[in-house]
Amino acid sequence: MPDDLLDSADKTDLPDVSALLAAAVSGVGGAERPGQVKMAEAVAHAIGSGEHLAVQAGTGTGKSLAYLVPAVRHAVDAGPAGEGHSCVVVSTATIALQRQLIDRDLPRLSDSLTPLLGREPAFAILKGRRNYLCRHRLQTDAPEDPEEILFDAQAVSAAGRQVQRIHEWAETTETGDRDELVPGVSEQAWRSVSVSARECLGAQRCPFGTECFAERARDEAGEADIVVTNHALLAIDALEDFQVLPDHDVAIIDEAHELVDRVTSVATAELSAQAVEITARRCGRLIEDDLADRLKEAGEALQPMLAEMHAGRMDVLPEAVGFSLVSIRDAAYACATALRTNLKGSEDDAERLGAGRAALTSLEEIHDTAVRFLEAFKGDLASRHDVVWLDKPFSEDSRRPTALKVAPLGVGALLRERLFRQRTTVLTSATLSLGGSFEPLARQWGLPPLDAPDEKDVLETDSDKADKQPIKWSGLDVGSPFDHARSGILYIARGLPTPGRDGLPEAYLTELSELIGAAGGRTLGLFSSMRAAKQAAEELRGRFSQPLLCQGEDSTSQLVKRFAEDDATCLFGTLSLWQGVDVPGPSLRLVVIDRIPFPRPDDPLSSARQRAIGARGGNGFMAVAATNAALLLAQGAGRLLRSMTDRGVVAILDPRLATARYGSFLRASLPPFWTTYDSETVKGALRRLDTSD
Repeated sequence: MPDDLLDSADKTDLPDVSALLAAAVSGVGGAERPGQVKMAEAVAHAIGSGEHLAVQAGTGTGKSLAYLVPAVRHAVDAGPAGEGHSCVVVSTATIALQRQLIDRDLPRLSDSLTPLLGREPAFAILKGRRNYLCRHRLQTDAPEDPEEILFDAQAVSAAGRQVQRIHEWAETTETGDRDELVPGVSEQAWRSVSVSARECLGAQRCPFGTECFAERARDEAGEADIVVTNHALLAIDALEDFQVLPDHDVAIIDEAHELVDRVTSVATAELSAQAVEITARRCGRLIEDDLADRLKEAGEALQPMLAEMHAGRMDVLPEAVGFSLVSIRDAAYACATALRTNLKGSEDDAERLGAGRAALTSLEEIHDTAVRFLEAFKGDLASRHDVVWLDKPFSEDSRRPTALKVAPLGVGALLRERLFRQRTTVLTSATLSLGGSFEPLARQWGLPPLDAPDEKDVLETDSDKADKQPIKWSGLDVGSPFDHARSGILYIARGLPTPGRDGLPEAYLTELSELIGAAGGRTLGLFSSMRAAKQAAEELRGRFSQPLLCQGEDSTSQLVKRFAEDDATCLFGTLSLWQGVDVPGPSLRLVVIDRIPFPRPDDPLSSARQRAIGARGGNGFMAVAATNAALLLAQGAGRLLRSMTDRGVVAILDPRLATARYGSFLRASLPPFWTTYDSETVKGALRRLDTSD
């Protein structure tokens, strides 16, 4: 039989997804879970039909195997790795999940499935070029970095020690991956030994091209069936005109609840007087002095203007700032033009070429960002696509400069055209259904309504959508193996006062202290601001005997470790703890949330999005503020049950969850705990749990 017919016959003989999943679960010593089976079958159907899928899978479902098994089967069915077939890209939001997939899930899955698939599936991890050590930058040293003028001697010295540690690590690392350098180093230190895609000389020109860590990672990804990456690189692949990720016909987005924020972050740009000055100094030795001085002076002229302005969203561009942006744009263009001319003939001088590419990248970023700011104010408010605001540091001694920032009003149009119309996409998370529906997040992703079309709450619409095939997608909630109603209590403190802006009321502190006392410590306090977390920590220390840790007193990872190791310890903190804590067992019996985590009323991006939706006749508050709050509440409440034996209470001190009109939407977004408004019932339950432990 000819080889091509043999290959075809092998493909059709692959076991179905249910058989492969059973083998995978057995291989890891697990037990079959109905939700996992249902999810795997749905993912396989989506891949086969081309219909996009949003699937919510609660903690403990085993969703990683549920999407990896059909993904591996599809990739193997497409043909041998590295022979031109499309791979499957798996995108995550966190380093922890990337490492879990690469170090644990995929190796074990490969061992279990290879005998059934007929070959060993290949997998790789791929990140942005900045995440890899650059051997050329390491050997030639970074171009003289004018950023050091902004830092004091102690900071520069600390960065120097970190760079030295990077040099020592470079002698042993096999991947050059920044995440393998533990403990980590500052952004300033790392940037001195890494390059962006635009700064890179290219493998052919670089004297270290054959040893390049980033190129090696790209080559491995090109040979893989499954490529694990992050939302940021996925966004860059969609935003840029050049290809970043290998060819892929399926994208699986885990931690999809963070997709919009991560894509928005990648699409956000900023401009400060310091950045312009640094860029002018960086190209100063490579072009004529008068051109570099012109750019430097343009940046200096911007500084006093920004200093006099109030922080916050800008709906109108001040005329003087507009003139300054034009000057910066034109000066950056002139410098870049001269630099390109001066770099001609430098192909054999890698050091000069490297410095030139770094300077040119900075110039192009300054120019393009200035252009974007000027374009952002054209037309009336309803027709604009970007939001501009002035960001100022909270204190005068902050190293963060005053900067103009610009971000897209929404990323749905981008995702719709560059992701959903290009390849089959599966979006999954433990939290996707808000208020009992997938549509609040689907709107933000750019997916059309499932039922009666109503795009009032969508920030962008397709001007030519009538000429395109409709995007088909479905939503599926496979539930959770946890019995929430028997394992957890949701306590809403309906009797407390409505939270204000002047810190935590005394009634909140008293309630919190009594709840912690009843639980015997074992409390994760999730606060809407660091100010509130610190206030609670300072005022409650001394009211009970249990140890109390507060975010900011040590690295977050060390605080979580100490919290998990001592049953009596409490941990207070803000945003990263709402989504980043996984502490099963008796160390966590009580999760307290101080208030509904609505965006700040003066948040530039959130307020602009609400206004834009309202202008279209939609409900901006529900589509933006309430949706974001529901997502965070669900994530925070999800910290309680992390294993089948966990028990405890989620206490929300904000009475608006019970009394406000939007409360039903928020409550419907939470896990189905047994709910009570009675404080004494909850404290009694916590005391019984404490005694049983």
